[in-house]
Amino acid sequence: MKDDNCIFCKIANGQIPTRSIYEDKDFNVILDASPATKGHALILPKEHYADVYELDETIASKVFVLAKKLATKMTKALGCDGFNIVQNNKEVAGQTVFHFHMHLIPRYTDDGNNEKLCWNHLELTDEQMDEIKNTLS
Repeated sequence: MKDDNCIFCKIANGQIPTRSIYEDKDFNVILDASPATKGHALILPKEHYADVYELDETIASKVFVLAKKLATKMTKALGCDGFNIVQNNKEVAGQTVFHFHMHLIPRYTDDGNNEKLCWNHLELTDEQMDEIKNTLS
């Protein structure tokens, strides 16, 4: 299914020109128009899924295999020092376009983005940790 009102559906399916670095029957991988670092790319499924909660399991199983393949290729080609693979779900988690996508972000020692991918760490008691474990088990 595609969403006629979704910009990422249009990009993934070639209706809007972009800088594609990889394409197959399920995905189009494009350079991010507003990159965090040199080489920042997005994996876009050609079908519309708002987020990971809607993502088809077959596509889900393929997306990380593709991410690994591209991260390896991009690391060699760009000479980056590390790599972030980021996927946000819902607005509170940083999702701004509601079409599942995965960020491939090459990292460089002095790229100036060290604070953007960090968060504060909680200090939870053993009881709180046990309660969470029991809720999720």
